[in-house]
Amino acid sequence: MKRFIFNTTKIFFGLSLIGLISCNGTPAEQTGTNNTQVTPEAVPINTTAATSQAQACTLVENGFGSAGQVKVQAQEVVRDLDVPWGIAFLPNNEMLVTERPGRVRLVRNGQLQQKPVATLKTIDSGEGGLQGIAAHPDFANNRSFYLYYTISKNGTPVNRVERWRLSPDGQSASSDRIIIDDIPAAVFHNGGRIRFGPDRMLYIGTGDAREPETSQNQNSLAGKILRLTPDGQVPQDNPFPGNPVFITGIRNTQGFDWLNQSTLLVTDHGPSGELGRTGEDKVSVAQAGDNLGWPNIQNCETQEGIVTPSIVWQDALPPGGAAIYTGNAIPEWKGSLIIGTLGSSHLQRVVFDSANPRQVRTHEVYFQPNSPNSLGRLREVIMAPDGELYVTTSNCDGRGNCPQGGDKILRITR
Repeated sequence: MKRFIFNTTKIFFGLSLIGLISCNGTPAEQTGTNNTQVTPEAVPINTTAATSQAQACTLVENGFGSAGQVKVQAQEVVRDLDVPWGIAFLPNNEMLVTERPGRVRLVRNGQLQQKPVATLKTIDSGEGGLQGIAAHPDFANNRSFYLYYTISKNGTPVNRVERWRLSPDGQSASSDRIIIDDIPAAVFHNGGRIRFGPDRMLYIGTGDAREPETSQNQNSLAGKILRLTPDGQVPQDNPFPGNPVFITGIRNTQGFDWLNQSTLLVTDHGPSGELGRTGEDKVSVAQAGDNLGWPNIQNCETQEGIVTPSIVWQDALPPGGAAIYTGNAIPEWKGSLIIGTLGSSHLQRVVFDSANPRQVRTHEVYFQPNSPNSLGRLREVIMAPDGELYVTTSNCDGRGNCPQGGDKILRITR
């Protein structure tokens, strides 16, 4: 077994950061001179709780939560992107960014390089296309990175994870090997987030490809989090022997992160009409072999053998990327799960109870839509080696209002 940590070399991006966007705090917080901030104890609006197995599931029945109380801002890092889906941070002040139409772009010294590093032939209709990206834990030595994308295979759409290698000059990349193929795909519900975990294994979030029952089928790659070695082998300690499936019962995850070495926080999209249900976007605390319940449970329902969610929003977010905040720039956020949202167009902060890490203590909304602070649809959310939080907008994906300057990478900081 190998063990993964993002490249621990501290990288400080020499970026020309512009376009400051202020926070969602009260006017007094936005203009006050007192720099001391107090972590909010505000209770989410219109919530109820259902208790099961020492866990309280917070059901947000209306809206998305109270306004954020910590003063933050968004700094523009890069613009002129076309639906940036994922970011991989590299040494030497560089990052790779995927654009859903099929391009991998390089950001060097804060500047977006005009020529794509690679262009893939993808099916980018609906929610398909080039999606997640992750750098190999030993990228500095092997130059390897991984892509999740949708292709047509004998006329049938499938999702694939492939390993690529970046050239020494960073100007081009070549395909190395297919890591896993034939992940079910559809116009919607393709998942697509990939991350290396603390164990140096590759974790792959997939969608149910509009077939809810496949999420409960351990023999299907759909509606799961998969776990593979960097070479595409099934680890011997996976919960289902010889099977890449790590977590089941997922509808369409685009965000997850590690609470500790063995525990993940997983976001998931709720139904948008299928089975006569809507809303139900959620965050669950999960470990190897867990079943997160889609489509068998609804809202905060409990059922034997299924993980009860920690928080469920009755109104649709739905969640994009997610990351546990580990930086020092916003100390009040440390340990919080930060989620980008798409339809509701905001940044959600979820704080878990330290005494009961499956229970949400509070949650709040930043960069409210229809306000001067609004960022629009947010897709990727990721901590960088420089200790800062980065997000991408998804306003040019056909569901938002594409502004002049296209989609952007933003850094969330003080």
